[in-house]
Amino acid sequence: MILSVLIACEIALWVVIVLGLLARYLLKARTLGLILLAVAPVIDLVLLITTAVHLRSGAEAEWVHGLAAVYVGFSVAYGHQMIRWADIHFAHRFADGPAPIRLAGTEYTLACWQDVARTLLAAAISALVLVGLTWLVGNAAQTVALQGLYRILLLICGIELLWAVGYTIWPRVGFRPKPGAARTDA
Repeated sequence: MILSVLIACEIALWVVIVLGLLARYLLKARTLGLILLAVAPVIDLVLLITTAVHLRSGAEAEWVHGLAAVYVGFSVAYGHQMIRWADIHFAHRFADGPAPIRLAGTEYTLACWQDVARTLLAAAISALVLVGLTWLVGNAAQTVALQGLYRILLLICGIELLWAVGYTIWPRVGFRPKPGAARTDA
């Protein structure tokens, strides 16, 4: 059940983002677009509440409950950047906005280190959600499957750190921003 809710939330998130951008750029309804984009965090809340209610009702925790916690953490930490990325590309395609640029050199390296910070934030939020779900259920045996997610969060942080170190040592080359182009952070 939770997997279905998770998939539905992911689809709903992208539908809301696309509808918000369509309203903003094609319908020229900036307020409606902003309202639709503001619904994105509500979708995370629906997933979190559904997961908590499912576990609280006696369901044994499975990997998908942990995945829901990780999804919420990464959505909170990366949501704004993801919407900004979509907004820049949508504005360029449909509203004569500046072309997105591909970062290189020091700018790309700095963006990688910003992603390390975002990933650490996402992992911390995910871990707090996992702790909260475990506390809410109040039965360690019922939530034992959630404990393995902490190692996965550490692995994700480690990979992100290696990525940033790699681009610090060997910066991405060959791309120069065009004057007036929009910065995309990746």
